[in-house]
Amino acid sequence: MLLTITYTGNPATDLGYLLHKSPSRVHSFEQVFGKAHVFYPETSPERCTAALLLEIDAIGLVRNRRGPSGEAHRLEQYVNDRPYAASSFLSVAIARTFGTAITGRSKERQKLAETPLPLETRIAVLPCRGGENLLRRLFEPLAYEVTALRHPLDTKFPEWGESAYFTVTLKAIVRLSDLLTHLYVLIPVLDDDKHYWVGDAEVEKLLRHGEGWLRDHPERELITNRYLKHQKRLAREALTRLIGEEEPEAEELAEIHTREEEAIEKPISLAEQRIGAVMAVLRISGAKRVLDLGCGEGRLLRELLKDKTFAEIVGLDVSHRVLEIAAQRLHLDNLPTMQKERIRLLHGSLTYRDARLAGYDAATVVEVIEHQDAPRLAAFERVLFEFAHPQTVVVTTPNVEYNVKFETLPAGKMRHKDHRFEWTRAEFQSWATKIAAQFGYSVRFLPIGPEDQTVGSPTQMGIFSRQ
Repeated sequence: MLLTITYTGNPATDLGYLLHKSPSRVHSFEQVFGKAHVFYPETSPERCTAALLLEIDAIGLVRNRRGPSGEAHRLEQYVNDRPYAASSFLSVAIARTFGTAITGRSKERQKLAETPLPLETRIAVLPCRGGENLLRRLFEPLAYEVTALRHPLDTKFPEWGESAYFTVTLKAIVRLSDLLTHLYVLIPVLDDDKHYWVGDAEVEKLLRHGEGWLRDHPERELITNRYLKHQKRLAREALTRLIGEEEPEAEELAEIHTREEEAIEKPISLAEQRIGAVMAVLRISGAKRVLDLGCGEGRLLRELLKDKTFAEIVGLDVSHRVLEIAAQRLHLDNLPTMQKERIRLLHGSLTYRDARLAGYDAATVVEVIEHQDAPRLAAFERVLFEFAHPQTVVVTTPNVEYNVKFETLPAGKMRHKDHRFEWTRAEFQSWATKIAAQFGYSVRFLPIGPEDQTVGSPTQMGIFSRQ
């Protein structure tokens, strides 16, 4: 059972500091099911690979096993894939062997541990009970590039068909702690089994390791059910705590903060000017099918709906509550049939790859990116510019330099309490130029709102055109 992780940074050997395992020697650890070995098959300043190899003690597992003792169970103890295929044994080994790394801590390289890195992981034999489609449904929404090679049941007898086992390679720009967490949770989900008894403690583990990504994953119910071995009580508890009563409170708080931001910007009618500027760009682009990502309560959607130039309009948001408000404000239930067919509201996260977003002429991202922390922003960049890949992308974000002009905004404060950052014009242009070069776009910039000679305009816009 073999897992490798490759880092191509500079120096790549910093992977040893992140994993807390020196590349200069082999590390071996006793496990209840055998031994785990960590070693580095390649180490150079440009490329470093760490390998986790498990030796499963099949005889020891049988001797220590408790449970039914019928003929079928006795045979299953000896004839199974546990010594060879990735399973919950590997998840346990990841947690115990890379325990500090999975928490995101690094005494020597803390800043690097907090940074999304170009990482590639390879699992030699991974069971996928659900096939390649399920494998992609689990990892692609987390912004991984997935390569899967399916193994035949027996190379000598091709007529027997294909097995449920794959050699899988995952590539992403991701924090190492996030990669280890995703593997820890999703490997047993793909196998759809665990080698140990599952109880209330597993709910806590799932919620802890799923923090920051599981709540918004499109397959969260499947992940929860499989991780908890289809125990309905445990799955219900986990899902309730994950998305239950806390959701409305969080969304109501976000709504309050949005109203506060609007009050700050209201004296210059900035919201209306933003919508007008975005609409003008969309009309000039010739787009017919438009995505509004992070559509909120539907202000831009309402203007798009008024213009019959736009034949298909899709609004996507992570908040159920906000989508309900948008549906009410757009009067979707009362629209004429032809109008209703032009517009759809979708629930989804901007940080997860979503096949529903592919194939559109244009996408708008209006006052959204500043709500993303660095790892989520990196994932969003790939979701939008690499996977959805529309012809035109319009992004607006606050210009922090202009904040000194808002009399009601305290010095040093951001316009919205949920903003993770507010960029200067130079910072936004640097980010946009890098993204354009990375994903095959050109980009130009326009100011929105009254422009001050010293601090610029209150909102900055980037217009990306696919080359």
